[in-house]
Amino acid sequence: MTSSSEPSTSPAVRKRPKPGERRLQILQALATMLEQPDADRITTSALAAQLQVSEAALYRHFASKAQMFEGLIAFIEDSLFTLGNQILERDSDAAHQMARLMTLVLQFAEKNPGMSRVLVGDALALEHARLSVRINQCWDRIESLLKQAYKGLADARQSATPTVDAQVGASLAVSVLQGRLHRFVRSGFKRLPTEHLDAVLMQLLR
Repeated sequence: MTSSSEPSTSPAVRKRPKPGERRLQILQALATMLEQPDADRITTSALAAQLQVSEAALYRHFASKAQMFEGLIAFIEDSLFTLGNQILERDSDAAHQMARLMTLVLQFAEKNPGMSRVLVGDALALEHARLSVRINQCWDRIESLLKQAYKGLADARQSATPTVDAQVGASLAVSVLQGRLHRFVRSGFKRLPTEHLDAVLMQLLR
């Protein structure tokens, strides 16, 4: 044993991440790098430098950079659709459903600027084509949730064409969501997607 009066010369032991922890750290670092308004295409070299690990260490957890982006998209889907489905199940008022679904997407993007770049495809432009397909499917699911809310609204108003009304309303709502997220990204995250949200929702619910 070392005397208490003598300094310890034992090297500091670096704690090994728990299973799954390093994978989460990689995704968090990627999301953080995407939050830089002027960020160019993110390379695995830059990502490894951000985490102070080797590129080989990244590939022990992800087979490719595309797989890392798929991890971010999975996070977006889990966040939005878990809450989105709860809104439809627990709120019986169709107008409230629509407003809450719109707010959910915009507030999520506002709190996660890097994810906004994934949602609008800006961060995926030079990546594997399957990522664009995956994010388009995500938007299709968002539109499907909104369609359910608009169908309820059309039924409550005794519309003669509730299915058509639901399709048109959901399509318009998605266009508004995408437009606001594009503006958020183009402005360097200065123009918040929830800006004047109540007034926008009133227009959409007319």
